Amino acid sequence: MTRTFVAIYPSPEAVEHLEAFVEVRRECGRFRWTFPTHWHLTLAFFEDVPERSFEALVEGLEAAVGKRTSLTAAIAGGGAFPHVGRAKVLWAGVDVDDAAELEKLAKGCRASGATAGAPPAGERLRPHLTLARINPPIEATKWVRLLDAYRGPNWPIDEVALVESHLGEGPKRRPRHEVVATFSFS
Repeated sequence: MTRTFVAIYPSPEAVEHLEAFVEVRRECGRFRWTFPTHWHLTLAFFEDVPERSFEALVEGLEAAVGKRTSLTAAIAGGGAFPHVGRAKVLWAGVDVDDAAELEKLAKGCRASGATAGAPPAGERLRPHLTLARINPPIEATKWVRLLDAYRGPNWPIDEVALVESHLGEGPKRRPRHEVVATFSFS
């Protein structure tokens, strides 16, 4: 069994811009900040992909992504999960030029997993990049207002990645992410 997700990674310029905005704030709060190399927009998450299903998943994703057209995005705004009053996660939003196309892309990726024998976990798509995890939860209105003032540069979404997540194998016992396949749009 393999823990995997389908992701869109921001461009290096978009990551650099957001990192400059976040860097001066990293010492504030009781946050466990995510690494910029881990910033991604998750389209589908598969908690357990059986080895026998992996090839079918890759083929399904290639077909699903190949049906879609490229997008343009910008990291903008932010929020907190589960809600601002009791935030456990602080996130930056992702604006795309065609939200309906992004939703179709995510549905196609989720369907590919289900068809391959790896049902997706999680809920409906909410385009975001996880910036920090917070424990214990906090009231995060000031942080969300700060993020709401942020807008990074536009960047093209020209590929989607299938990523294996190896829990506890990365720096500071965080996950290690390994891109195992990429898929291009039509």
